[in-house]
Amino acid sequence: MNETPATARLRRAVRAVILADDDRVLLCRFSFPHPAVPTGATVVWAAPGGGIEPGELPLAALRRELHEETGLVIDADPPHVWHQEVAAPGHADGYDGLVNDYFLVRTTRFDPRGALSDDDLAAEHISGMRWWRHGDIAEYGGTDLFSPRDIATPLAALIAGDIPGTPVMLGL
Repeated sequence: MNETPATARLRRAVRAVILADDDRVLLCRFSFPHPAVPTGATVVWAAPGGGIEPGELPLAALRRELHEETGLVIDADPPHVWHQEVAAPGHADGYDGLVNDYFLVRTTRFDPRGALSDDDLAAEHISGMRWWRHGDIAEYGGTDLFSPRDIATPLAALIAGDIPGTPVMLGL
């Protein structure tokens, strides 16, 4: 984890680790130039979610993003399971880094279809969604990236029912 100067401009975002009853996780396919996609990469598979608007509370942002991107509506406050800080100029366009807070949402598997139109999703640089099996992520050998890069490790703990009392700190 890099130390972040107090004056750094960080993109603050919330994300949902959406685990279905069959233990598959829903990931969005973000394409460059989305802030989740580092310079030089073309695609990153990451949990649905997005930036927190000025004055917006994190869980309100999470509910808004999930409704917009996946159509999922959550009532209860999900547990905050992971925290990620990446201080890397150029990693998130226009920012000195990013902060992602991840919340665990357990649900029945569904066909993701949010309030955003296909054109709106494309404007958000979301080019697809997929339910992934843990093994497919752990064994993936293609050119796409995952965020976090080692998502398979903390995901395995969540699938096993190990819900942390305080958020697990994630690397890049």
